[in-house]
Amino acid sequence: MSLTLDLLGVFFFALSGSLLAARRGFDIIGSVLLGCLTGLGGGVVRDLVLGLTPTAFDRPVYLVPPLVAAGIVYVLHGHMRRFTRPLLVCDAAGLGVFCTTGAVKALEHGMNPVAAILLGVTTGVGGGLLRDVVANRDPQLFDPRDIYALPAMLGAALVTAIWIAGWYAEWIAYVVAALVFALRILALWFRWRVPHAVRRPLPDAG
Repeated sequence: MSLTLDLLGVFFFALSGSLLAARRGFDIIGSVLLGCLTGLGGGVVRDLVLGLTPTAFDRPVYLVPPLVAAGIVYVLHGHMRRFTRPLLVCDAAGLGVFCTTGAVKALEHGMNPVAAILLGVTTGVGGGLLRDVVANRDPQLFDPRDIYALPAMLGAALVTAIWIAGWYAEWIAYVVAALVFALRILALWFRWRVPHAVRRPLPDAG
């Protein structure tokens, strides 16, 4: 698995976490912590499922991207009057990178294709889910007006199929990550969505 690609994923997700912290009015410590949680959370869950020491705890270099992300947001907050668009773009970039690297790491450790796809999706959506829950925001993952997990599923499935076919190379991971990013941005732009679980949403019983 490419260290550069993985660190890019941590950076983009950490940047989305720090941007959300800025929107919520958190202090700089809160920004760093939310950035760490967002950038590292999905990978920690993946590694624990694989029975490994989480890479974020084993290699201190993984703590650098969240610190850089928090610093960028702190310095440039005056030029980011509308945080929503940068947050979504950074989140899309992190999603593309992590669904790819998550699936590849699972395959490198002998997981079957289905498990690799699931771990790729978990790596991709895990950090964003933790970010939204901690920041007391409705998780993007469950927004019926948006598609979030679907691009991650497609990216993880694509890189897994390429791996099984024996065609995998590092540059392919970058291409798949870029395709997932593009799909996510197009979904936001054109307001694509998937059907509801039922034709008519059920009323809240509570």
